[in-house]
Amino acid sequence: MTATPDIDAFTRPYWDAAAEGRLLLRRCRACTRPHHYPREFCPHCWSEDVDWEPASGRATLYTWSVVHRNDLPPFGERVPYVAAVVDLAEGPRMMTQVVDVPEDDLRADMALEVVFRTGDDGVAVPVFTAPGRTAGA
Repeated sequence: MTATPDIDAFTRPYWDAAAEGRLLLRRCRACTRPHHYPREFCPHCWSEDVDWEPASGRATLYTWSVVHRNDLPPFGERVPYVAAVVDLAEGPRMMTQVVDVPEDDLRADMALEVVFRTGDDGVAVPVFTAPGRTAGA
């Protein structure tokens, strides 16, 4: 079992942008609300008139858990790690990881910014860190 995301024709723009260090969201043209994770329809009004747009990369920490044990590859090699939910500046919540922030420094509503971790599979995945830190993601 691997943690490689399924990349298909629909999600390809998201993963291509991540490889370039950019985070994308989907925005509904009917109700104008953004959403994440990427879907082919709006989860708010069910319109299929949705498009990609760049996100700022800014977020605040909503909740987190420090994982000390995970036997699934590649996570076992990364323990302990911070599994988190962040509120993106544009509004949607996103499941992710917080990297390069000491556990004792984590606080609800702390400012974060996106960085990208490229795995052994070559796929860049968005993770978050404190602003101004150089992430060793």
